[in-house]
Amino acid sequence: MSETKIALVTGANKGIGYEIAAGLGALGYRVGVGAREEVRRETAVEKLRAAGVDAFGVPLDVTDDLSVTDAAELVERQAGRLDVLVNNAGISGEMGPGWIQDPTALDLDLVRTVVETNVIGVIRVTNAMLPLLRRSTSPRIVNVSSSVASLTRQADPDIEIGPVMAAYSPSKSFLNAVTVQYARQLADTDILINAACPGLVATDFTGFQGPRTPEQGAATAIRLATLPDGGPTGSFFEDDGVIPW
Repeated sequence: MSETKIALVTGANKGIGYEIAAGLGALGYRVGVGAREEVRRETAVEKLRAAGVDAFGVPLDVTDDLSVTDAAELVERQAGRLDVLVNNAGISGEMGPGWIQDPTALDLDLVRTVVETNVIGVIRVTNAMLPLLRRSTSPRIVNVSSSVASLTRQADPDIEIGPVMAAYSPSKSFLNAVTVQYARQLADTDILINAACPGLVATDFTGFQGPRTPEQGAATAIRLATLPDGGPTGSFFEDDGVIPW
């Protein structure tokens, strides 16, 4: 089996996910570009290859059981194992005026849709990839979260945390809680799993509003994906360090 480390990044055809893939590729990882849409996925793969990254496309819809099973089988055929899984794919859900999701008028189907992608999708992909991760000598899982998941910050009136987002923010709090449960369950293994906040990044996800570039947003996830053995697990990080739950 090749000594080249293998990474899979979901939602990697653009934005932060693409830059995570590019950053890991620049470090010598062979990178699976997980994405639903074929043209965008293959365009991203071609762009990464042109930059010298050993990239391959992975058709992947995190909300679809068969798609995720097929993706795991593809990674096994391509590489035989997985060293890094970055669960980056996520959605905000429809926003109201002022980029607000009002909890008093929230469409429950919207909540279900957001949780299906941002939480259940992560569980689905992680569990499908765990047998491949267990074949790695230094397996790492990174769940891309957000500082708006911090209940400590959300509840502090002196901290500016942005608009009310009653579907998106709780979905990321849920993701953080799931991350901790994985860390507890996997505590006696070599798998390190952490959550990463990219900050407010100017991508289509934010309507290209935000002071940070996608490259800057990718930095924490790349750092957690390449942690040394014995590094932290079950924690929540941004550039400046640990974020309070």
